[in-house]
Amino acid sequence: MIYVGIDIAKLNHFASAISSEGEELIKPFKFTNDADGFQLLSSHLDSLPDDSFIIGLESTAHYGDNLVRYLVNNGHKVCVINPIQTSTLRKNNIRKTKTDKVDTYIIAKALMLQQSHRFVTTLDINLMDLKALGRFRQKSLKQRTRLKIQLKAYVDETFPELQYFFKSGLHQKAVYALLKEAPSAKDVASMHLTHLAHLLEVASHGHFKKETASQLRVLARKSVGSPDSALSIQVVHAIEQIELLDSQIDHVEDEMTDIMKYLDSVIMTIPGIGYINGGMILGEIGDIRRFPGPKQLLAFAGLDPSVYQSGNFQAKRTRMSKRGSKVLRYALMNAAHNVVKNNSTFKAYYDAKMAEGRTHYNALGHCAGKLVRIIYKMLTDKVEFNLA
Repeated sequence: MIYVGIDIAKLNHFASAISSEGEELIKPFKFTNDADGFQLLSSHLDSLPDDSFIIGLESTAHYGDNLVRYLVNNGHKVCVINPIQTSTLRKNNIRKTKTDKVDTYIIAKALMLQQSHRFVTTLDINLMDLKALGRFRQKSLKQRTRLKIQLKAYVDETFPELQYFFKSGLHQKAVYALLKEAPSAKDVASMHLTHLAHLLEVASHGHFKKETASQLRVLARKSVGSPDSALSIQVVHAIEQIELLDSQIDHVEDEMTDIMKYLDSVIMTIPGIGYINGGMILGEIGDIRRFPGPKQLLAFAGLDPSVYQSGNFQAKRTRMSKRGSKVLRYALMNAAHNVVKNNSTFKAYYDAKMAEGRTHYNALGHCAGKLVRIIYKMLTDKVEFNLA
């Protein structure tokens, strides 16, 4: 067997190949992180016997993702190696040498020492996409929340009475349409009633009538809001950014839904788990085989209980550790909440924890832990949800 080691960097990568006997077959060479560089790598790989080599590279954030996709799509056997393994080999090197060229040999040797190899598949690439999309969605949601808080603060100055006029608050399409055209109370008060009524009726799909527009204009004329143009500009721009994030989040969710439909994962048989939540869970877990058991998966999500012990004292009730993937923990807690509402067994388990005097969040955490064990079994055994 031939082992190809690739050292990943931002702009340039290095690669070399050795045989199972340690013979150097391809000397370390540099190739760029672009189409020409990938083609150069392919030309070197073509010189090796077909199906007789394995390619290994370290897990290095996103810098190697494009190369992994390229190699997998070209039918090569690719392994992503934990940097801890190569670090151990590097420390055993007598000269303590670390260069990009030397690292290619170390990666190839780490690949050689592995008893079994886990090759990257198209499933792994889909899971990588779900992970990236899920995390981008969470960031976008946080940005949108901050903008909504800022918008409320701006409107408190330009038209403070407005947020109490609409029962559903500021954050609805009709109010956004109004504020983009008339961002201050003075602007609303000066609008023609017919135009104001038409604007609200169209934006609310007929929910707000002319009577609402008339009451709103009277309220605007009595408002103590500031007509400051600087505040009005901030109101309009905040709404435009919120609407942009709304469209981006919808696009991300559509893409996640398409991937989940393609994967047709058994996780979707759990009542209460939808495409978005299920996609976030699968994306964060990745290859389920990297977790020896459900306890390790629970710890990765940060849902395992923290330990507090001193002398002969051992705390019986402790908080969850909250170490690991925040996104996975959020998705599992959200999933547990939905499953409790859709499954009688989980509802009974939740009620039993509440009867013990636990808080809602604590009881939900226990349900999430139970859900993790079920998900682990479903993904490893590839069986559907069948809990009564």
